[in-house]
Amino acid sequence: MTETVIRIASYNIRKARGLDQKRCPERTLRVINQLDADIVVLQEADRRMGMRKPAIPRALIAAETDFTIAEASTNGVSLGWHGNAVLVRDATKVLNVARLSFPGLEPRGAVRVDLDVGSGVSMIAAHLGLRRRDRRAQLGTLCDASRDSAHTVIAGDFNEWSHRRGLEPLQGRFDTYAPGRTFHARRPLAALDRIALSKGIELRDAGVEQGDLARRASDHLPIWSDIAVPSAAATC
Repeated sequence: MTETVIRIASYNIRKARGLDQKRCPERTLRVINQLDADIVVLQEADRRMGMRKPAIPRALIAAETDFTIAEASTNGVSLGWHGNAVLVRDATKVLNVARLSFPGLEPRGAVRVDLDVGSGVSMIAAHLGLRRRDRRAQLGTLCDASRDSAHTVIAGDFNEWSHRRGLEPLQGRFDTYAPGRTFHARRPLAALDRIALSKGIELRDAGVEQGDLARRASDHLPIWSDIAVPSAAATC
């Protein structure tokens, strides 16, 4: 079977505010560049108040990386939708971008980016709620919103401390992986940041970036996953 292997990374950047309480988008971008990913999904990529200005200026992303922002903003200012942003190394692969609204007590959402990778893959960037019942409902929303996709990846801050409970809506269709403990960056105790792969996508390798810079740049450590997507020829 032919396949396409890509690296996906997920990073809750805490609005580019490090553990020294300083906002330093340049530092955040250095961590992102170290991940050597093809696609990076970000959480807390925008401020929460007012115009929801980006935590990392768009011009800085253009100057310091070779990523393009998958345009999910509704105001032309924010990097994403409810703080979820998707960076892609090859902009020609982006076929469609959709904003997904979440149920729950807090205002949250997710971003779906359909990509011309292999036989096609839908990348969903999400930051789930603080209450388990809300997270379950939100995962159900993501399952419903991706049923038309043959291959789906959900990545982000799942906010779930348990390895046994809370992810039930994904069972049967997705395999969920926690590459390692990511929170709190100073002393990681919880594997809050995860990736879920629909059937047909294989996980080849995964890990947590634990370098000194990553341990200072946010309260979360970033995760990365190398995945194999069946190529178009394999579907014939």
